[in-house]
Amino acid sequence: MAIPTTIFTEMTALAERTGAINLGQGFPDEDGHAAVVDAAVESLRAGHNQYAPLPGVPTLRQAIAEHQRRRYGLEINPAAGVQVTFGATEAIAAALLAFLSEGDEVIALDPAYDAYAPIAMRAGARMRPIVLDPPGWRLEEAAIEAALTERTRLLVLNSPHNPTGRVLERYELELLADTCRRHDLLVVTDEVYEHLVYDGTHVPLATLPGMAERTVTTSSLGKTHSLTGWKVGWATGPADLIERVRAVKQFLTFAGGTPFQHAAAVGVALPDEEAGALARSLAVKRDRLAEGLRELGFQTLPSAGTYFLNADAAPLGHDDARELCLRLPGEAGVAAIPVAAFSTEPDRLRSLVRFAFCKRADVLDEALDRLRRWAADG
Repeated sequence: MAIPTTIFTEMTALAERTGAINLGQGFPDEDGHAAVVDAAVESLRAGHNQYAPLPGVPTLRQAIAEHQRRRYGLEINPAAGVQVTFGATEAIAAALLAFLSEGDEVIALDPAYDAYAPIAMRAGARMRPIVLDPPGWRLEEAAIEAALTERTRLLVLNSPHNPTGRVLERYELELLADTCRRHDLLVVTDEVYEHLVYDGTHVPLATLPGMAERTVTTSSLGKTHSLTGWKVGWATGPADLIERVRAVKQFLTFAGGTPFQHAAAVGVALPDEEAGALARSLAVKRDRLAEGLRELGFQTLPSAGTYFLNADAAPLGHDDARELCLRLPGEAGVAAIPVAAFSTEPDRLRSLVRFAFCKRADVLDEALDRLRRWAADG
């Protein structure tokens, strides 16, 4: 079974070869809170360097459960209802492998983070799209119904949404919750950008009536605390579902990253204001990049959350974003991602480019200067 090379691997490698500024892959160029980094150093020196327990170190599981209670009113058992993983992607993989069988179908917003479909395929399942259309990317009931079949077993929900930057509103979540209740679907949510919201409010699907018992919620330390390389993630939910996730996870990586797990407990327990301050700073960077792109002639689309801003290159005469993104690193010294790479229907998103704004202000300014010179050269 052939697994395609992710667009992130392709474009990051191209950025490295050309020395381009990488506005494609979503990782910050500044570290997170010093207290969390210091905690990792202290953990290393304290001898927390061997395998962690399979479920994760107790202090982190307790911190995650407390976060869910404090932020969202979700009561989670830290022993049976929390599973620590190597990033949220492993949590999603373990869940899909645990819940899906040959011939099952999964529904997910489209465009979508490009890991979902290959993971589902490894479980013998098929991904069907709930189509979101630009520029508003709003969820429509007809799109949900079009995705459903008698084989649908599970919804993967990502909000705040990569790659669109959309934060689903409550009425949209209610549509999805109603669908899941009527069709008895399990849910795996990807909430890694839960604290990076600039417009609107993030509402976990598990908080809606009748959803906690059917939902596994995944998130991670990396986006909230600008520590993406640590790959500390987790899944939370009812004990019976987490038990199944844990059973799969033990045969993926078992457990590790022990010193980072201890440090992550410090990060998760930080006051909510810390994440709020990061979100405010990222909103300024989003606006800085959007203004610069508009001055260049791009048409920018709204971004209410995440690290990402989408822009339409068609007004500049580039209706093939993939071809443009392959050229930009060499010609302009800037790397970006074609949004079509995230869709089962790439032609409808053909001219859209995704830029990451989670970089220092001087890096964003230099990227815009390079794009201006490129545009001026024709």
